[in-house]
Amino acid sequence: MNQNQIIPSLNFHLYEPCNMRCGFCFATFQDVKHSVLPKGHLPKTEAIELMHLLGQSGLFEKINFAGGEPMLCPWLGELIKIAKSYGLTTSIVTNGTKITDAWLAEMKLYLDWIGISIDSLSDETNLLSGRSIVGKKVLTSAEYQSICLKIKAFAYKLKINTVVHRLNWQEDFSDFIRAVEPERWKVFQVLPIEGQNDAKVDKFLISEAEFQAFIQKHKHLACVVSESNEAIKGSYLMIDPAGRFFDNSEGKHRYSQAILQVGVKTALAEINNDFEKFVQRGGQYDW
Repeated sequence: MNQNQIIPSLNFHLYEPCNMRCGFCFATFQDVKHSVLPKGHLPKTEAIELMHLLGQSGLFEKINFAGGEPMLCPWLGELIKIAKSYGLTTSIVTNGTKITDAWLAEMKLYLDWIGISIDSLSDETNLLSGRSIVGKKVLTSAEYQSICLKIKAFAYKLKINTVVHRLNWQEDFSDFIRAVEPERWKVFQVLPIEGQNDAKVDKFLISEAEFQAFIQKHKHLACVVSESNEAIKGSYLMIDPAGRFFDNSEGKHRYSQAILQVGVKTALAEINNDFEKFVQRGGQYDW
């Protein structure tokens, strides 16, 4: 582990199940589901215990709940509330399909950021890429805009995540981004990860030049934060659905022992923690 400084922002991929079928997804956790955790998530009691351990450690400032699709998890709200009780900045990244007014109202005191994954504003592109409910039903650009504006109306901070790939790298999001005004627009180059998406990702891969062309097209938008493949690898501090720290610095997932078994600090020492790279990719900001 890089011992200089611990990355203060956690990404907890608490739930492997997802209601979309994105062919390029680099967090499928099929290795976890097949070998470690058949249901693709910790039992509720263990997830809650883990959240308390993370909060009690005092090592982290922010936690982002991801998946799979985190809003399929029945106890997501409880985990967010526990995280907030320890003073953490809280965030989720979701495909938006399960967001309701009632949920937004309930979580207002506990959740700070909501990230929506929007890879294309084209129904056809989303169908071809699998960014659709069970691979069949897409969210239209109008529906995405409605979701984003609703999040803003409830006074959450809005982040949009976009994976740039072979089918969407020439698309122009400018009008959409100006309309919904996110605080941050995270733009990722599609990333091949061994054991996660290597069976499907080849047809989605783009060159660095194509990724930069997408960035240049949108450079006039102040909210853009771009992350190339090189920037992504090793610069995130992540927990898998089985409750283990992991990193992707070598192009595949490398896991620690289970945090509940060995504790936060021991597990953390077993994976890569590159604080400098985290800062270089813009991971530290006013959250």
